[in-house]
Amino acid sequence: QVQLVESGGGLVQAGGSLRLSCAASGRTFSNYIMGWFRQAPGKERDIVAAISNDGTSTYHKDSVKGRFTISRDNARNTVYLQMNSLKPEDTAVYYCAASLIFTTTQSQYNYWGQGTQVTVSS
Repeated sequence: QVQLVESGGGLVQAGGSLRLSCAASGRTFSNYIMGWFRQAPGKERDIVAAISNDGTSTYHKDSVKGRFTISRDNARNTVYLQMNSLKPEDTAVYYCAASLIFTTTQSQYNYWGQGTQVTVSS
């Protein structure tokens, strides 16, 4: 089992920044690929970014490239999502998740956090 707890969400004005954190406990964090997903009201949950277990490979959804950056600190068992130049359309509940394979398919992520709300006002 891997337990994931997100933090760092909140209300921010358009153009602002937030950094989300996801702290992991349980099994060896460095074994897992980590992903950030989001679900906006009335929409399906979708991947935002993913990072390999050693941090050398990353994926970012096209709409967030150049604005969001995923990173991880295996010594702290934590994955981050730095979000800059936020837009109202980034408003969503953000979830972190863990997988044993590098994938953008959410059904292949085995463990999920409870989510943190990000609201971007215009």
